[in-house]
Amino acid sequence: MALHESGEMYLETIYILAQKSPSVRSVDVGEYMGFSKPSVSRAVGLLKKDGYITMDAKGYIALTEKGEREASRVYERHLVLTGLFVNLGVSEKTAAEDACRIEHCISDETFAAIKAHMKKYQK
Repeated sequence: MALHESGEMYLETIYILAQKSPSVRSVDVGEYMGFSKPSVSRAVGLLKKDGYITMDAKGYIALTEKGEREASRVYERHLVLTGLFVNLGVSEKTAAEDACRIEHCISDETFAAIKAHMKKYQK
């Protein structure tokens, strides 16, 4: 099943939280994203069912290999796009917000071109 924007956002959040702490729980995801417990619970259930995450008996969430691959892909897009927008003179806050929206819909071809451009012209 194809992952939708909201699923990508949840995976990215889990990825970011896992880099800060070895223990990620649904409540941490909800607090980070500002979402309700029922919303997070539903999303976590779908991500688990689709093989993107696992959850142990204590409720700790871990990304599977598939989940890690997808989360790191989305997070890389976020970082590269944010950097591009900041380099263009956009404020850090606006750049990050815009990158968050664009990272989910930009094509692989366009992203690869942006990434190559950034690498070529980075100071």
